[in-house]
Amino acid sequence: MVVVNTAELILTGARVVTPGGVAQPGWVRVSAGKIAAVGDGAVPQGPAIELSGRWLVPGFVDIHCHGGGGGSFTSLEPEQTETAVAHHRAHGTTTMLASLVSAPVPELVKQIATLAELTAEGLVAGVHLEGPFLSHARCGAHAPEALRAPEADDVRQLLDAGRGTVRMVTLAPELPGSRDAVRQLVDGGAIAAVGHTDAVADQVLEAVEAGATVATHLFNGMRPLHHREPGPVGALLDDERVSVELICDLVHLHPTVARLAATHAGADRTILVTDAISATGAGDGTYELGALPVTVVDGEPRLADGSLAGSTLTMDAAFRNLVRSCGLSVPTAVAATSTNPARRLGLTDVGEIRPGAEANMVVLGDDLDLQGVMHGGRWLTEPA
Repeated sequence: MVVVNTAELILTGARVVTPGGVAQPGWVRVSAGKIAAVGDGAVPQGPAIELSGRWLVPGFVDIHCHGGGGGSFTSLEPEQTETAVAHHRAHGTTTMLASLVSAPVPELVKQIATLAELTAEGLVAGVHLEGPFLSHARCGAHAPEALRAPEADDVRQLLDAGRGTVRMVTLAPELPGSRDAVRQLVDGGAIAAVGHTDAVADQVLEAVEAGATVATHLFNGMRPLHHREPGPVGALLDDERVSVELICDLVHLHPTVARLAATHAGADRTILVTDAISATGAGDGTYELGALPVTVVDGEPRLADGSLAGSTLTMDAAFRNLVRSCGLSVPTAVAATSTNPARRLGLTDVGEIRPGAEANMVVLGDDLDLQGVMHGGRWLTEPA
């Protein structure tokens, strides 16, 4: 990856997606790694790159990702996390959580401790625990023997191991002790997310009342929507307090389903995630997700029984899919890939193109192909 220093630079002639709308043609001045100014009038003097009408959007924020480029966040080797982060940064994800799959609590404690150090270094923005407090009936690509009901001591050990870096925990609200676990997680500074669940709607709403605010990859790994029992899908999608994750690879969700969900949730509650695994960008073959073997054929990772096991999605592709295949607008896609996940994590310096924010930006062509990535004011990929 080529990193080009841009201590002082003006990006001009772009369609800049800002919190207030699209500046067209717009400009952005970068200074010392920050966005110093944004406008659509006269361009300030200084070294400039002309973007000739291309889209300029905030760097993507992924709150659910297990790895990429052959690297896995479950590894205790920091190099694997560095590999995964580098792969996704090259595709525009400049901020991300490191997601872990279900495992015995002592094993998770070791993984969290490793990732806590890398969070302190700024490599990732924190840790997401997808389990182990999940439903056996909807376990998906999680080892059944690792699943358990939440107990206060287990939750405490996991939070303590992260030293404030465990940012989100996914659990099934029908499990004994889940309501108390939601409160414990929220009190401990983590987001409680609902997922991998066979709960009925009333059980889900109890978790939301207790403080759960995210739906982990809506539709996938949960009891399906039914007209007499809306289950998790209906309860989470219809509750204004909940942000809904969507895996927009057009495999996990049909474009019509993704469009219906995103339209109902609205521009402020929709969050695109990759749920990417180590196979992302590494080609077809055999991989591991936690303790389970995964086979990737034509870019689709599956268990031996045919169940999907994460994805090989990158966020630039998810962005394109939401606009080109699902028919939503570019500003809506920006909200779903950058602004909404940043806000849900409580991050105030990423997710938007505005003065004072980190200079994390992505350049997209007319067909939304990725043409440039800037991270912290430095080009990872400089647009031609």
